[in-house]
Amino acid sequence: MVKSVLIVDDDPTQRRLLQAVIEKQGYRVETAESGDAALDRLASSPVDVMLLDLIMPGMDGMETLEAVKKRLPDLPVIVLTASGGIETVVAAMRAGASDFFVKPASPERIAVSIRNAFKVQNLSGEVKRLTRKAANMSGFADMIADAAAMQQVVRLGERAAQSDIPILVTGESGVGKELVAQSIMAASKRAGGPFVAVNCGAIPENLVESTLFGHEKGSFTGATGKHMGKFQEADGGTLFLDEVGELPLDMQVKLLRALQEGEVDPVGSKRPVKVNTRIISATNRDLTERVAAGAFREDLFYRLNVFPIEVPSLRSRQDDVPALVRHFIGRFNAQEGKAIVDAAPETHAMLSKFDWPGNVRQLENAVFRAVILADGDYLTPADFPQISGLIPDIQSRPGAGEISLAAVELVAGAGEPAPVEIMDEGGNLRSLEDIERDLIEFAIETYAGRMSEVARRLGVGRSTLYRKVREYDLDVEGVRATG
Repeated sequence: MVKSVLIVDDDPTQRRLLQAVIEKQGYRVETAESGDAALDRLASSPVDVMLLDLIMPGMDGMETLEAVKKRLPDLPVIVLTASGGIETVVAAMRAGASDFFVKPASPERIAVSIRNAFKVQNLSGEVKRLTRKAANMSGFADMIADAAAMQQVVRLGERAAQSDIPILVTGESGVGKELVAQSIMAASKRAGGPFVAVNCGAIPENLVESTLFGHEKGSFTGATGKHMGKFQEADGGTLFLDEVGELPLDMQVKLLRALQEGEVDPVGSKRPVKVNTRIISATNRDLTERVAAGAFREDLFYRLNVFPIEVPSLRSRQDDVPALVRHFIGRFNAQEGKAIVDAAPETHAMLSKFDWPGNVRQLENAVFRAVILADGDYLTPADFPQISGLIPDIQSRPGAGEISLAAVELVAGAGEPAPVEIMDEGGNLRSLEDIERDLIEFAIETYAGRMSEVARRLGVGRSTLYRKVREYDLDVEGVRATG
């Protein structure tokens, strides 16, 4: 959505002049002839910045400014005055105005003032975001979750936050599982307590026990001092175990005991240590598959999976892409001192069509690169060269949870003969179930058991794919072993 500017001035000539100047800069302009009309307009729908004349009949500019700041303290207001008296300017700035200029102003001065207002707004928003994050208070209200699939995540998260029930957050890499965990904590009675995140897959195997449970001085070579583990660090708060499916089996036993008993055994300690820690775990793997393969303890799985929450992939919530793009533009503007207004409409359309195999993390990195390298006020498709050449020209895509016959071409590649037979020996159509089974089996073999790639190529979610693999009793591990 294009940034909007509300012009409040009782002089119709001044309103038209300002509107012409501002619209040439690419903003959407709305007007109001009085303070009362401006307040009514703000009550109906939000705007991004306000230009406010100080001298108006009825409710004057200062009264309007004070009323606006009470209702919308974060709205940038630029005051306009026909006289540049220092007393007037000081009073307006004290009342919350972000800038001022004397009428008539040059188009360049108006453009700079609006641009600076957006820059201050970005900085203020980033400071507030970082402050809430540092205080472990980033909640569901801070999430961009307007898509129906994400609304379900929010509802489940808010319900789970009402107790200390163990939660297992699942979803592909980059979908924002840690953000969901932080939001659950912020909505819980543990809000403001420590939030300790640990990536179980990134810890060397010989240090997993010490990292999670701590150790005493001299308990092993190199233990030159006492170390408090992650469980103790998170005491009174929340411990987020990311990629919990990567834990070694012997550590899974100790984790299970810690969850059951509410205490940990630091390496080298003679007695256990009580901890009051809420556990939220996450994985991008199918733990039921890991349990079946003997790589994950079944009892631990049931202990962690009391309240499962699946975070959808970005391609399943493409309605959120424009809002995410604008959020990242504002953040990176503040971090890098840039002044990008928005992405162009054709850019939003292009980004919404892309499948984003790396999910929100990939989108964030793509926008970061574009903001750094962009020369104009709006991000264009040319600012996303790694994306613009990869948008497939597909008129229709399979529905959620379904694998269409068109997926045969997507797997095989355009122009190649379909490797999955659609007709039987008698020249009749085979059943959809038989075709689907063969198609999934072919895709698994083609992509050497890489299930994320298989799901992306077939246009279905990973959970749907794993369910169908179980239904058809397909051998994924055997394909991986031979691949």
